[in-house]
Amino acid sequence: MFTDAKERAKAFGIYGAIAGGGGAVGLILGGFLTEYLNWRWTFFVNIPFAVVAALGAYFVIREPAGTRNRSPLDIPGVVLSTLGLVALVYGFTRAESEGWSDSVTIGMFVASVVLLAAFVLTEAKVKSPLLPLRVLTERNRGGVYLSLGLAVIAMFGLFLFLTYYLQIVEGYSPVKTGFAFLPMIAGMIVGSTQIGARLMTRVPPRLLMGPGFLLAAVGMLLLTQLEVGSSYTGLIMPAQLMLGLGMGTAFMPAMSLATHGVEARDAGVASAMVNTSQQVGGAIGTALLNTIAASATSAYLVDHVAGGADLKLVQAQAMVEGYTSAIWWAVGILVVSAVIAATFIDTGHQGGPAASGDSVDGAEDEVKIPVMAH
Repeated sequence: MFTDAKERAKAFGIYGAIAGGGGAVGLILGGFLTEYLNWRWTFFVNIPFAVVAALGAYFVIREPAGTRNRSPLDIPGVVLSTLGLVALVYGFTRAESEGWSDSVTIGMFVASVVLLAAFVLTEAKVKSPLLPLRVLTERNRGGVYLSLGLAVIAMFGLFLFLTYYLQIVEGYSPVKTGFAFLPMIAGMIVGSTQIGARLMTRVPPRLLMGPGFLLAAVGMLLLTQLEVGSSYTGLIMPAQLMLGLGMGTAFMPAMSLATHGVEARDAGVASAMVNTSQQVGGAIGTALLNTIAASATSAYLVDHVAGGADLKLVQAQAMVEGYTSAIWWAVGILVVSAVIAATFIDTGHQGGPAASGDSVDGAEDEVKIPVMAH
């Protein structure tokens, strides 16, 4: 909807601020609901938001002309992609309790590979694919989806482990934990509105995304130093600020580039893939990193539980060992995201020429702004 470069940057900046503000409200509201009502209310509370969103979508949003896809739904694509992703996530989840060598765990991973391969083959052959492969094979868009998906794996893992650490190890209340995440949200808002959105019309996306993911990796690296009793202001807060600044800086140009110059018929798919890559990354990150953490915690307990040991202290140390082991993996994942962004993405800044391979002839096609998951 915003095709002028400066207006597009403003739109994404405002969008980023609202998304970040929503994330802050969600963390704090989740703490209040959990502490004063019941954790199940964190699910119930989504119902009124969903109703308002549905009504707003119906009465307010007007679809750009020429973008409606009237082709029949790609049922095989829907079934194969859904089952493939479910098998993948369930495989990681089962590995936590049954181990990596469990026959069902291995079977889930094999089934996931087969199903997702069949999905790709199906999309290449059907007349109206759910996911046209031309959207993924365009170098810059493919780089955005892959780097974002990997970065979210690391980010969702951090949310999980830092929540565990603050509440279980440090004894924070749910409300205090919600407020403790505010530095990360503040960093994301500043990174997206004051750095990413302001510079994406002047600086090539790879020069914002690559350094942004590396800054987030440095923040994550600090958290590998967590111990029982670590200082919040001396370690956790600065790590969160760096992580938020880095992610916010990288996300804005990434989300804009994902739909920059896309054909009108692919606008919906291109923007939806941003959300999909984040949702899939979040699901895999939670399952994979939690499995790694649980394995490291179990190994630590086996090695350190002995007669006369302070069992409560050893258990806390074992949990922190599990968290830091998984966070090391998150650091590596963010570095890989930075490398992908720096090498795959080769377009100029979004105030200049269109991305290589885009089908534009002097003006961008109309696009939809993608939705960022929190």
